[in-house]
Amino acid sequence: MKFKKILIANRGEIAVRIARTCRELGIETVAVHSTVDENSLHVKLADESVCIGPAKPGLSYLNIPNILSAAEITGADAIHPGFGFLSENKEFAEMCEKWGLEFIGPNADCIERMGDKILSKVIAEDAGLPVLKPIKVNGREDNEILSEVEKMGLPVLIKASAGGGGRGMQRIDDMADILSAISRLKMEAKAGFGDDTLFIEKYITNPRHVEVQILADKKGHVIHLGERDCTIQRRFQKVVEESPCPVLSDERRKEICDSAVNLAKFVKYDSVGTVEYLYDQDDDKFYFMEMNTRIQVEHPVTEQRTGVDLIAQQIIAASGESISFTQEQIVFSGHVVECRINAEDPKTFVPSPGKILHYHRPAGLGVRVDDFIYSGYSVPHYYDSMLAKIIVSGVDRDECLNRMERALKETVIEGIKTNKTLHLMIISDKDFRGNNYATDFLVKKLK
Repeated sequence: MKFKKILIANRGEIAVRIARTCRELGIETVAVHSTVDENSLHVKLADESVCIGPAKPGLSYLNIPNILSAAEITGADAIHPGFGFLSENKEFAEMCEKWGLEFIGPNADCIERMGDKILSKVIAEDAGLPVLKPIKVNGREDNEILSEVEKMGLPVLIKASAGGGGRGMQRIDDMADILSAISRLKMEAKAGFGDDTLFIEKYITNPRHVEVQILADKKGHVIHLGERDCTIQRRFQKVVEESPCPVLSDERRKEICDSAVNLAKFVKYDSVGTVEYLYDQDDDKFYFMEMNTRIQVEHPVTEQRTGVDLIAQQIIAASGESISFTQEQIVFSGHVVECRINAEDPKTFVPSPGKILHYHRPAGLGVRVDDFIYSGYSVPHYYDSMLAKIIVSGVDRDECLNRMERALKETVIEGIKTNKTLHLMIISDKDFRGNNYATDFLVKKLK
């Protein structure tokens, strides 16, 4: 292995996940942390740790000079950004290269081109993928925008080009709401992403959110590791993920997965990534939505179904080594479901930071838990509220869901509020069990 020491430029369960794989690969790790994360689990598991600033992300986990300095003083030769924070930041990837550090992710050109949600659709269309053509907003007159929306037809979705994680989006059902929504979303996008570029696309009323896991190396090899269904969402943020997608035919599944591989080859992708689609259940058609040039929160779903360590493959690809297996050697087994456990009020969804008085994780056949919490740990209010991911495997979907229900009931987190009861509602719901739902599932169920 080329790398001797990797700095993990992240926190929480993904930092723990990366540290564990590095240890299995014989690679030393450096954890960076803010002042409030001094006692976080990823700090305890790493070989070394460096404090990179105060609690606020902009002063620590988004502080590029401090992170690069931490890599220099510890002698790291690569940086793994995890997901979120700097994982899709072109400038960070370029700075790593200038400092002689390997960025464990795709090349900066791919990050820039595929991170632009407008440009990426143009590229996807050039690669032969079906797309929902967007209406550009910035630099255009109000009456021109309204005229094009009328031609497209309601409902539509306004999106921030630089947005992600469900942020910077709004569904519009009334023409009277468009201009005020554009004004507000521009301000939010500028404040949240540093870019106020917006676009509008047709909103499909009965969609599934399907994504394909891609694995590529620097020698031009690209394979897929199947698809994940991420349809259960709240405010465009994923809540439950599963594989395989239970409503896709084998023919449509092959088309979606093949198209993702073709796109990755077209843009010369060279790392782990995800191509996301909207699948129209009414017309049995799919449309390219975006490409995520990083590891995904829900990557364990694919790992459990294929037996492939995606973090290890990401590191191997960054080192310049070739993928060691072919598409035909990938074996898909059973059904897998993941539930994201967040520190939030299950009724209001308000974050619930505080001290965890007691934590008991579920176990047993087919149950995996990715977390970073422990009894006595204090959850800070500065960061994302996700505490753990419960990933369950089964022979088929029914067994998998029954096992997930059991695992959720075994899970105990005392001292703070969590969304465990929300997951129990979802898993036991007859429409969810019967595959009779779309991305508005929680909107309807939580009325």
